[in-house]
Amino acid sequence: MALKTDRSTLDVDISFFMNETATRGGVVCQSTGGSGAAMDQGAALVTYSAIPSGKVPVGLLLNDMVNLDLTRQHLNQHKDEVQQGGKVTLLRKGYVVTDNLEGTDPSAGDPAYVAHSGNLSASDLSNDDTDADGSTRVVGRFLSGVDQDGYAKVYIDLPNTNV
Repeated sequence: MALKTDRSTLDVDISFFMNETATRGGVVCQSTGGSGAAMDQGAALVTYSAIPSGKVPVGLLLNDMVNLDLTRQHLNQHKDEVQQGGKVTLLRKGYVVTDNLEGTDPSAGDPAYVAHSGNLSASDLSNDDTDADGSTRVVGRFLSGVDQDGYAKVYIDLPNTNV
């Protein structure tokens, strides 16, 4: 589990699909975009980026993406599972308690950067404050340090207003 139940969702987005298995709690980046304002375009894809440099962070994944044989078992709605290739719920504004952390332990007030594979970091691990296009990878701010179980509270504020 990568998210605890302590969370506040002020703004969520349900207009993207995800074509891979993944655990909730990390920041996904836009892979491809759809066209227009249609809500059901399979071309609007997000992914956990292995290298977030140059990618656009879209939101924090609130679903577990699974690949199940649905003729033999059902999705576990209590775990908020979504079948691979399905539509995902992304947190755009609000706070969560997650253990998808990388690098040094954050302190309350530190900026939260998107790091490798959707993890959050208190420092920009690319050793560069901005991408080539001038945008930063800041996705929010830490509201606490790391607890004994490895979780930290982080406020997500996307789209990135630090451009």
